[in-house]
Amino acid sequence: MTHPTSPVRVALIGARGYTGAELVKLLAGHPYFELDVVSSRSAAGREVREVIPEAPAGLVFGDVQPTDVARYADRIGVWVLALPNAASEAWVRAIDKHAPDALVVDLSADHRFDDRWAYGLPEARRKALLRARRIANPGCYATAAQLALMPVVDLLEGAANVFGVSGYSGAGTTPSPKNDPEVLRDNLLPYALVGHTHELEIRWQLGHAVYFMPHVAPFFRGITATVSMRFKEPLSLEELKARYEERYAYEPLVTVSADAPLVRDAAYHHGAAVGGFAVDATTSHAVVVATLDNLLKGAATQALQNMNLASGFDELAGIRPLLA
Repeated sequence: MTHPTSPVRVALIGARGYTGAELVKLLAGHPYFELDVVSSRSAAGREVREVIPEAPAGLVFGDVQPTDVARYADRIGVWVLALPNAASEAWVRAIDKHAPDALVVDLSADHRFDDRWAYGLPEARRKALLRARRIANPGCYATAAQLALMPVVDLLEGAANVFGVSGYSGAGTTPSPKNDPEVLRDNLLPYALVGHTHELEIRWQLGHAVYFMPHVAPFFRGITATVSMRFKEPLSLEELKARYEERYAYEPLVTVSADAPLVRDAAYHHGAAVGGFAVDATTSHAVVVATLDNLLKGAATQALQNMNLASGFDELAGIRPLLA
């Protein structure tokens, strides 16, 4: 495990969004990383603490562009791209040219299907993340669904079905029906019911057919994924639960319980919960529920896990004191 003599400086591009704000908070208390560049076009010139009170003192939002990468290349060790989908490529090209040895963590979907990038789900790809230089952070729904399916993917017969519900922070800050409190009031909004990016991501990573049905609810943060699946051979309830307990026995950010985890209990917590096991032995049908905070284990906490692993630090550095 590495203990650097001086902090590793981090540039956070897209810090004004929900995930960026969570990363600012986490990095403020990290023992080895130091937030040095914080970019947001809409907030440029403002002190970061005005927007995110937990931010370190003295930081000011800048309007940093890919053309500025060369100027920062000698001092920045980690670039975190918290940008919308299809917005990272110019940044990656600039970093590849001017700072090829720097660590890049992309929170968008732009590189999740690129085998040249390490896929940042530690519970599945930890060895590949050690010392990686290019990391694609998983999607929030994709994280929950994969954690629910990984212990039994080898037993599946046919496609698994994932019914997902997210708080409206998952829709980002750009106004839309999916984050409009009036549209969501007393409502559950289905969307992208075929071909959602996270459905493709889950299939790609698990190597198995999955159908995903996302919905947005009126609460702000948190995800619940109810996974329905059929097995090739009957499995008892005890055998099913034992598979999950064994698979996640040494995973610090995954808890397993007999009861179904509740989405309200996932909010503001750094880990994921899997449980609610149900089995119909006569049809080899089973259901499992997974929950997590879409802004934390579904995004910022996971990004920090990946940064730690790739840098040789304690995987839970900056996370461990805050575990809840």
